[in-house]
Amino acid sequence: MAPPPEGRTGDAGGPVRTAAGKVLAVLATFTRDQQSQSLSQIARHARIPLSTAHRIVAELADWGALERGEDGTWHVGLRLWEVGSAAPRTQILRDAALPFMQDLYEGTHENVQLAVREGTELVFVERIAGHRSVELITMVGARFPLAATGMGRVLLAHAPAEIREVVLEHPLQAFTPFTITDPEVLRAQLNGIRREQVVVSDRQLSESTLAVAAPVRIGATGPVHAALGVVVAAERTTDRVRALRRPVLLAAQGISDALGRRVGATGV
Repeated sequence: MAPPPEGRTGDAGGPVRTAAGKVLAVLATFTRDQQSQSLSQIARHARIPLSTAHRIVAELADWGALERGEDGTWHVGLRLWEVGSAAPRTQILRDAALPFMQDLYEGTHENVQLAVREGTELVFVERIAGHRSVELITMVGARFPLAATGMGRVLLAHAPAEIREVVLEHPLQAFTPFTITDPEVLRAQLNGIRREQVVVSDRQLSESTLAVAAPVRIGATGPVHAALGVVVAAERTTDRVRALRRPVLLAAQGISDALGRRVGATGV
């Protein structure tokens, strides 16, 4: 889109936005931390007039992208989730991964998660958890900085060099007292991940959990496309955690082979 003429402003004094841009701005106001909003909140967060927000929300609701709760607030509708779940990048990955994730869960009875990289963030795209598994602060669709989780560090270790440098050059957020925030320590860990293919992430995102993670490739030797991880309670014994390394790596390799076949067959 061409930049607006100099000095020209749109709603709320910001740059001129197209009608589509305003719709996207409305949808972008809904996040994991802001799942329900009033109409006035939507207008304020999207930086558009209340009348414009009313019209856009009504159209989105008619289509099913937004739904209104009993308390009058708005939240994301099922139709939008259906559209998002059809994204080829995640659908093919999830189809290839789920059988191996189910086997890994049956063998461990621990939380099994799958994630992909988007820029300098990790996005969880699938999870299997049992009622006896440790409680997680992550969920499908949630985003975290790559450096914050074991799965994210697997993705960061295999990301383009410029992505790694962007992450390492900026302050690293501490989620717990154990989170690695020294860029040189993290750089060394990333080098180790590339050599060993499996990482044990000890209480980096939550003081109550640790994770064992491995890369998922497109084929046995293709580029890293995702990360597979098992998350367990932090009080698990060292032997128990060490015993998870091989099952996680084997499951990740199985997904890699299956993903390579599917991508080759579809050309995606």
